[in-house]
Amino acid sequence: MKREGLLALLTATAMTASLVGCGSSTGEAQTSEATTTEAGATEEAAQESTEVKEEAAAEESTTASDAGVLSYTTLNLDDYTDLTASIKFLHHKTDREEDGTMASMIAEFNKTYPGITVTTEAVTDYAEDSLLRLSTGDWGDIMFIPAVDKTDLGTYFMPLDTLDNLSQELNFVDSWEFGGNCYGIPYMANAQGLLYNKRIFKEAGITELPTTPDEFIADLELVKEKTDAIPLYTNYAAGWTMGAWDAYVGIVSNGDNTYMNQKLVHTAEPFKDPGDGTGAYNVYKILYDACAKGLIEDDYTTTDWEGCKGMLNRGEIATMVLGSWAYAQMQEAGDTPEDVGYMPFPITVGGTQYANAGGDYNYAINVNASDENKLASLVFVKWMVEKSNWCFNEGGYTVVKDGANPDMYAAFDGCEVLADQPSLAGEETYLNDMNAESELSINAGGNDKVQRIVEAGATGSESFDDIMADWNQRWQDAQEELGIEVLY
Repeated sequence: MKREGLLALLTATAMTASLVGCGSSTGEAQTSEATTTEAGATEEAAQESTEVKEEAAAEESTTASDAGVLSYTTLNLDDYTDLTASIKFLHHKTDREEDGTMASMIAEFNKTYPGITVTTEAVTDYAEDSLLRLSTGDWGDIMFIPAVDKTDLGTYFMPLDTLDNLSQELNFVDSWEFGGNCYGIPYMANAQGLLYNKRIFKEAGITELPTTPDEFIADLELVKEKTDAIPLYTNYAAGWTMGAWDAYVGIVSNGDNTYMNQKLVHTAEPFKDPGDGTGAYNVYKILYDACAKGLIEDDYTTTDWEGCKGMLNRGEIATMVLGSWAYAQMQEAGDTPEDVGYMPFPITVGGTQYANAGGDYNYAINVNASDENKLASLVFVKWMVEKSNWCFNEGGYTVVKDGANPDMYAAFDGCEVLADQPSLAGEETYLNDMNAESELSINAGGNDKVQRIVEAGATGSESFDDIMADWNQRWQDAQEELGIEVLY
């Protein structure tokens, strides 16, 4: 093993602990003092505390870089083939734990790194349980980052590299960046489109994939007329599957990669019909119209998430709206994987179709792990990202720059693929605040609001425009309550 690299890592660990402690101590002192002053002083102290953390993170990034500290981009996998350590990886991929995929990847890893023992634990309700495990410290050495505040990243996780360095080699690494450091790296990325059965489309006489909402609805009507397949499977009963529709609100529906995290919160009527088949209005109208025209399952309350995988594979379902992560599962669920296709979402903006690609869960390394385990964990993470082929095998959009994408993305060749840009400085919490205040939870588990569309479309209990007017009013009320300026 390359011991000079480990020594550099030891130095980095000491620096990190010192800086995190300094930032925390300063923040506590300011908060204590602020309790004896006016509310405005409290807000100022909180802002100063955040600035201290950002400055500390930035200082750590610069100092570490100057000192040649071991990082993702400087680590050479060939230097650590004789490293000995035992590490644990906590994740959410219960299906890949059960089907032996995880064990197979670790066995392949151990062919090169026989001294690194990797144990894994898959958690079913990962979003909630991982946060509990994180708070107690009972999770191991590597985990997928749950929904933590970015200001707390350094408390739990080791900085993997600077954003400047990492973004030269990998895609989608800014999701868990703070103070110039990246604390997470995606295990895979997703491109947002929809699943379809190629054989059913052919039997329905569909020779070209739809590019507009009207074309898509017309194709669903052909499927109903000429085949026995369910034109569009809503997955209503599962609940969480309904949130997939939110993924098309930004880039896919308007071609603007700054919209979701920068402009949406400042938009007066985000659910207004722009009149050209684009925008959030027309994303959700596709679902409403499909339900109103009887182009969905007979009883949306009895949909079956596990069962629908085989149904799409066999051609009993023609289309489903889900991220590209679901493609591999649909292929594996039956005897005709070649019939499973993935296509861009049917909206065209100014003559161009757009696809939104972004990172899935991110690997992170425990800042409190031993130095040897940190090093072994970084070796494992880099091997998983660059050597395991997991992203490709899962149907993921490549995380590695210029990496190969699966054939499933062939239909995206004419699309412009973009990634959402991060929030503006000082506005990092705005979207979360607006989602909570409006109770719309866009791209944040807003399943109830999308289920409402299915119910209204199928039963006629509400018009689509009435629903959109209600959402716009909620959005405006939230802006007023939170004091967020309307700019668009």
